[in-house]
Amino acid sequence: MNAQPFLAESPLRSRHDAVAARETGRRSAAVTAARGEGAATRRSSAGWIAWGTAAEVLAVCDSVETEYAAIRRGAAIFDLPQRGTIEVRGADRIDFLQRMITQDLRALQPGRSVRSFWLNRKGRIEADMLLSAVSDRIIIDLPRAVAASTIASLGAFLFSEDVQIIDASQSLYRIAVHGPRALALLADCAVDSAALDGLVRDGACAETKVAGVPVVLTRCDTLGTVGIELSLAASDAPRVWDAWTSLHDVAAGGVPRARVCGWLAMNIARIEAGEPMFEIDFGTAALPHETGLIESRVSMTKGCYLGQEVVARMQSLGKPKQVVCALRMDEGAFPVEGSQLFVASGDGGAGDEVGVITSSTVSPMLGSAVIGFATIRQAHTAPDTKLRALCGGQLVHATVQASLRSLPAVGEGSAA
Repeated sequence: MNAQPFLAESPLRSRHDAVAARETGRRSAAVTAARGEGAATRRSSAGWIAWGTAAEVLAVCDSVETEYAAIRRGAAIFDLPQRGTIEVRGADRIDFLQRMITQDLRALQPGRSVRSFWLNRKGRIEADMLLSAVSDRIIIDLPRAVAASTIASLGAFLFSEDVQIIDASQSLYRIAVHGPRALALLADCAVDSAALDGLVRDGACAETKVAGVPVVLTRCDTLGTVGIELSLAASDAPRVWDAWTSLHDVAAGGVPRARVCGWLAMNIARIEAGEPMFEIDFGTAALPHETGLIESRVSMTKGCYLGQEVVARMQSLGKPKQVVCALRMDEGAFPVEGSQLFVASGDGGAGDEVGVITSSTVSPMLGSAVIGFATIRQAHTAPDTKLRALCGGQLVHATVQASLRSLPAVGEGSAA
């Protein structure tokens, strides 16, 4: 039986594989010269991993270490085929979405963006969204895997409103640049200075051109540094990508101004930045209060929306059964996704199971400490709570953190 095809394939895939092949060739030549061995004949390509059924994503292009360094010190560029796009048009688009989603949109004007959840009637999360308002529409970035279901469920509430909900996941594409030199990279690609000036803070967006291509830029600092995500025509993505990768710093000996980075480096940076992720750290079974993102996604002062009664009741009367929390391993052990968490007993052992690790990484910013996220029962989520994690058949110490967002921010707020 043939496997189901992915929902999308990156229009940049051939470029990634070509870069990886060149890097492999250089390394093989160096090995040949050093060891006197015959030249390698096996052609290598970039490392790809499946993102559910949505797409294959670039895991690593060159090395995780150099790609992570670009996020923290330079400009790291990302291909995001796993992301989908919805466009909402029509004169009633703000009023309609205001009645539907968890965020307050009354102040949403062109040039601003907000994050929000879309819930079902039971208050469970259907999608985690980034909404960018431009002159004639709202562009919603969300996981590609839930784009079609989100359009269908939102559309079920349309009656006579002047609203059009369009699945633009095939026509529009998502790429991003993160790092302290992100804005400078865009300036090097002839981005209008007024547009860049408007992107000095998280939550801003702008319509402009990059390398002559119409784009919408949205500032979202999800990796603990300056982050700019681009929404553009899928057919134009290679042109912008080529403009980025063709820039070199002559004064520094021809070093590229942007480095292609994969998911593995991005994952390290987003965990360090304290960003739980939908599809990884929580999913469609979660309630907003269980995600650790309630403050950035949900307004407690707006009017009614789908699932609002459940959110309000939990906010005023009770606590969630479990919450996504930050963890730090005390012993340098590396428990992976799915590792169980237990209460720490007085004799150094473990008591009842109270959670599960959802993602983890080795943090360069914390001296190679192992950090991550876990879904933990509410009674054991207080900062500094000591737990035990199962790692390779052994129990290791783990400590609940107030937040990983306390890590120092890396980056600059201007293109200078």
